[in-house]
Amino acid sequence: MEKCNIPFSPPDMGEEEINEVIDTLKSGWITTGPKVKEFEKKIADYCHTSKAVCLNSATACMEMTLRLLGIGPGDEVITSAYTYTASCSVICHVGATPVLVDVAKDSFEMDYDQLAEKITEKTKAIIPVDLAGIMCDYDRIFEIVESKKGLFKPTNDIQKAIGRIIVLSDSAHAFGASRKGKMCGEVADFTSFSFHAVKNLTTAEGGAVVWKDIPGIDNEWIYKQYQLLSLHGQTKDALNKTKLGSWEYDIMLPAYKCNMTDIMGGIGLAQLKRYSQLLARRKEIIERYNDGFKDLDIQVLNHFDDEHQSSGHLYLVRVNNITLQQRNEIIVKMAERGIACNVHYKPLPMLTAYKNLGFDIKDYPNAYDLFVNEVTLPLHTKLSDEDVEYIINNFNEVVSCY
Repeated sequence: MEKCNIPFSPPDMGEEEINEVIDTLKSGWITTGPKVKEFEKKIADYCHTSKAVCLNSATACMEMTLRLLGIGPGDEVITSAYTYTASCSVICHVGATPVLVDVAKDSFEMDYDQLAEKITEKTKAIIPVDLAGIMCDYDRIFEIVESKKGLFKPTNDIQKAIGRIIVLSDSAHAFGASRKGKMCGEVADFTSFSFHAVKNLTTAEGGAVVWKDIPGIDNEWIYKQYQLLSLHGQTKDALNKTKLGSWEYDIMLPAYKCNMTDIMGGIGLAQLKRYSQLLARRKEIIERYNDGFKDLDIQVLNHFDDEHQSSGHLYLVRVNNITLQQRNEIIVKMAERGIACNVHYKPLPMLTAYKNLGFDIKDYPNAYDLFVNEVTLPLHTKLSDEDVEYIINNFNEVVSCY
């Protein structure tokens, strides 16, 4: 086999995206404006929600949601130990206390029994992680929060209206996924998506948040709070200030700056138009991988069945009966053959920031066991059929040596 050069996850950009950017630049309106507003509407329609807000990252979406909910010092927020830092750093940003839950044995999802045990009177929210584009077991999560309703102590009107621990999904990987006939975005109370350069749908940087209707809370009010939080607490955005004689504004709170630009929104609109084809191609590659690796002693994720459809964001492989050093050797050997692989993820308690907060990986044995033998293979829509075949053949050869 002739050596290929296969990157891990390059963006899939075509003429439609390029034309949208040119159109935006020619329009004279390049910051938050009509394209972002149109993108928000299309995202809400896609997710079957009333509204959507686009910001400059999924991280900003999660943080602004915690701020919208009034979660801060004295509160606890629970998330998974097996995730990227953003799921937890946002808890720290607002001054709340992060509580980490181990994954269940041989699962990338939180241990739901342990989740139930870690809920206290201080718990205000749970951040489940839809890893690799597969939605968590939200039936079980909501069953748990309903059973713990008596412990919940609301401290503002929106918390009172929800009346229980809030489920704020980190669905950075899962835009376009579904479970039991419901789209990702219409299941959790709030759902944050990422449109970072490596994601299925990209705006270079960017993210969106959607939410379920909350009885007694006006969706327009929620939308307005996100606008205030993401643009310095200013009562008028730049678009509204351009109306004749409409310069005056007020600052309602010393807030943050994390809005999405129309350049990004335009790219998102073009990506969304062809998103069904992008998802279909990802599914095709996953099925070819599954078939190509059937003789290897590995575990792979269940991306598709009658109950759920993944967004097919990542192809995670666990190679059975190997050490951490052997896992790293496999990644090096694949790189030598021109195939860039990755690891998702190094558990949070192994990272300096979280060690400094007092977390110890010994308390999260299942997360560590996942990490030791996990390899993530390239999965993106720039892969040709020949690339996929090359990856399958080389991975079979490399792993068969262990």
